[in-house]
Amino acid sequence: MTTHDGEVEDERELESLLTFIRDSRGFDFTGYKRTSLARRIRKRMQTVNFARYADYRDFLELNADEFQELFNTILINVTGFFRDPAAWDYLRTIVVPELIAQAGPGGDIRIWSAGCSSGEEAYTLAIIFAEELGIEASTKQVKIYGTDVDEEALREARAGVYPLKSLERLPEEFKAKYFEPNGGLFGFRRDLRRRVIFGRHDITRDAPISRVDLLVCRNTLMYFNVEAQAKVIERFHFALKEGGHLFLGKAEMLLADGSRFEVADMRNRVFKVQSSAGATARSTRFEPRPDSGPGKVNRRQVAELALAATPDSVLGIDRDGMVALINGAARLQFGLSADKVGTPFRDLEISYQPIELRSLIDRAHGERRSVRVNAVRREKHEGEAQYFDIVVRPLLTSEGEDLGVAITFTDTTEAIRLQQEVKRVQEDLAAAYAELQSTNAALETVNEELQSSIEELETTNEELQSTNEELETTNEELQSGNEELETMNEEMRIRTAELGEARTYLEGVLASIATGVVVLDSGLLVRSWNRGAEDLWGMRAEEVRGAGFFTLDFGLPTDGLRGMVEACNDTGRRAAPAEIDAVDRKGRSFVASVSCSPLSGPGSGVVLLMEKRRE
Repeated sequence: MTTHDGEVEDERELESLLTFIRDSRGFDFTGYKRTSLARRIRKRMQTVNFARYADYRDFLELNADEFQELFNTILINVTGFFRDPAAWDYLRTIVVPELIAQAGPGGDIRIWSAGCSSGEEAYTLAIIFAEELGIEASTKQVKIYGTDVDEEALREARAGVYPLKSLERLPEEFKAKYFEPNGGLFGFRRDLRRRVIFGRHDITRDAPISRVDLLVCRNTLMYFNVEAQAKVIERFHFALKEGGHLFLGKAEMLLADGSRFEVADMRNRVFKVQSSAGATARSTRFEPRPDSGPGKVNRRQVAELALAATPDSVLGIDRDGMVALINGAARLQFGLSADKVGTPFRDLEISYQPIELRSLIDRAHGERRSVRVNAVRREKHEGEAQYFDIVVRPLLTSEGEDLGVAITFTDTTEAIRLQQEVKRVQEDLAAAYAELQSTNAALETVNEELQSSIEELETTNEELQSTNEELETTNEELQSGNEELETMNEEMRIRTAELGEARTYLEGVLASIATGVVVLDSGLLVRSWNRGAEDLWGMRAEEVRGAGFFTLDFGLPTDGLRGMVEACNDTGRRAAPAEIDAVDRKGRSFVASVSCSPLSGPGSGVVLLMEKRRE
């Protein structure tokens, strides 16, 4: 089988596996991005030693417990209290007061935390509203719904109990005010926890929760493909009230959904339902669009795909002069990264090179019409130039409000070069008709190459976007792994401390015994020589530790004990005490009583007790 045929077969087996998971367990991963999804499933397959999706599917059919391990691998569940503090601070200081004002005194406030994982973000929302309203008012007015497809994560969320490490980002006053010690863990306070309801919900398939004032779904959409994202956003739009807010993760944007959402704060990924479109959109019952056939793709999805696929470079600038949009072609053409969105346009080199664009923007706003500049030259490399037709269009609403401008850069380099080539050909027409035919053929070839280059740029743009999202997923995985390593390190530190404590305790016991105590290992080498032995024989523990017992030269004739000691070590049985003539450290003769006991079993070493019987 060729490499291409193998890849096709792998894709077919993966789709079959996803269909099997959906039909047997109700988890629909068919809308997830295939690159990220395949990588996560492969990781689990390697753990259980499978190379083919078909073999792994057979394994799932026979081992129901494996489903839970697979879902835990796919659903990374990296979360935390007040994750991305700047974004939560914006929500607390700007959005929450607005929602409370809209609800009015005593009015209900409904919040939906979609993809809530183990509940940290849902409880963060409870803390924010309790701080703004007061705890008593919050328990009466605020209701929070936390949903996820991972049942294991939901069980943790319902318990509301977390280790101290999970509370590291919380200020000390929040820990004391909102968490109660529970053994070695901390439980979220019960009166507020009763206002947080957790349940299983698939945002790609299940009907949305309705009449929501604030919808939080952070770093979840990035796992889905464009079509699945469009369906989820449609459900979110239906769920939100007019004027409601949508809070996304730092890797997610709604650049092509201006008809339903307006940007509240691009840097913190907070969006607001368009008031002009809200009443119409929510006046009918929610009915998800059918999935059959390409003709059913909604207009938002078409607009998003068209923006991503256009070969022209497009920038969006709002009325405050901040960058609101950079499409893929612009990123490639001018070396702009996605993090430039939300920064002042004047700080970008493109604002003044190759032409001063800020004056053209002011002109477009002032005249309320498009401003066009043709054949603008840009020095790309030494000796190489590009040409652009630049159009600055004001973005006017149906009511005439000026929201900003869209700047389009159309690369006309090839066109200008072709014009120059045609001109040269025309000048040479009188020389030879055959040369003209050759030039026409060359022009056709150049045109085909131009078309091919455009298609390659489109493909490259899509691959770069996919790579960016995969890197974000990898970062989540690395963070999860780092937290696991920190937990293991803490456990090792505790065990080391316990071992040190036990060793100190044992040494203290041996030191307190007045009788001479000597511990020999399985090779009959000295491992312990207590203070009683030092006082009796005059040899310090440092002098004898590690030495063979029968090689030591002190007042006890050890050869007379060899048989007893070796028998005790070999059989693991205690020997009868033996009395033997000896000389103490002061040179006085006495009869020593020596008893020998095994440490635990045959061949594990012995313990010798030595004391003066009589002088």
